Amino acid sequence: MNDSHTTLAGKLVVLAVAMFGFGFLLVPLYDIFCQVVGIGSRTGTPTAAVVSEEGPDTDRRVIVEFIANRNQQAPWEFRPAVTSMEVMPGKLYDTSYFARNLTKRELVGQAVPSVAPGQANKYFKKTECFCFTSQEFAPEEGRDMGLTFMIDPDLPRHIERVTLAYTFFINQQVAAN
Repeated sequence: MNDSHTTLAGKLVVLAVAMFGFGFLLVPLYDIFCQVVGIGSRTGTPTAAVVSEEGPDTDRRVIVEFIANRNQQAPWEFRPAVTSMEVMPGKLYDTSYFARNLTKRELVGQAVPSVAPGQANKYFKKTECFCFTSQEFAPEEGRDMGLTFMIDPDLPRHIERVTLAYTFFINQQVAAN
């Protein structure tokens, strides 16, 4: 084998190792990316929102916007009870989202949350949320689904507006008996 073949083989081995390494690191890199930009976040799990002993920050207000999304083909009606609230960091608030199954069969849905800007994600604390579990709907059933949340007083001062968006997906169709 001549030197050009040896050089080419070496470059191909290095390329294969680099591709394997990139594939191996893709999941942790994706998790870091999602955490930084606030998409695909892990806000769907309960957090302990403890009201501070000093009470809410009465000198500060944050606007929280609520958004409801669904797949275009999803047979749901889905909307927030209110589109925005002015809240004081450190105080618990209640709101809800309304969902209706538009089919004549039972469906199970799951809401997946995201918070923007991404930096606010770790300061948005949910103590009760319909997103924690799958939601079963009878044919054409509609109902309000509760959400209890708090903005942590440690939210950076430059963040004056936080958006909570839910996308409602069909988890499964319940088989007819």
